[in-house]
Amino acid sequence: MYFKTLIQRFYHLQSERVETYQLFDEGHEAYLRTGPHYDFDHYRQLVHEITQAFCGISKEVLEIKGRLHHEFDRPDLSEHIEKLQSKEKQKLELTAKLQLARQRAQDHPEDEGCQEKIQEIKHEIIKNKEALSEIMQDFKYDSEESD
Repeated sequence: MYFKTLIQRFYHLQSERVETYQLFDEGHEAYLRTGPHYDFDHYRQLVHEITQAFCGISKEVLEIKGRLHHEFDRPDLSEHIEKLQSKEKQKLELTAKLQLARQRAQDHPEDEGCQEKIQEIKHEIIKNKEALSEIMQDFKYDSEESD
């Protein structure tokens, strides 16, 4: 596989990740609408499918990382991917935390602390997304340098 093809595949996987997050969010919204007698089985199935999708993406991203490092001698690019993977893991954890907080807020509308918690997590997600896009910009810059 050529360098450019590998880079394109990486970008494709990142956009797949974004789409998977959208499905996850939409699925959670739908789940919340089933309250107060939540359809947990349906949601658990969604979480299972989303987890599998993320695992598949990560596995392939890590393969690309290895090939960039060893076949193309680009430790700089594999380091960007390393950072990216770590931030993606954090994003997934924050997303799960946000979903729990949203359900808690829905179940306890009288508890103002729930809304504060949601805002707090949303702020962390914004910071995480900013870090992710910075890493992606560095990756793009460094990978185009060698054209």
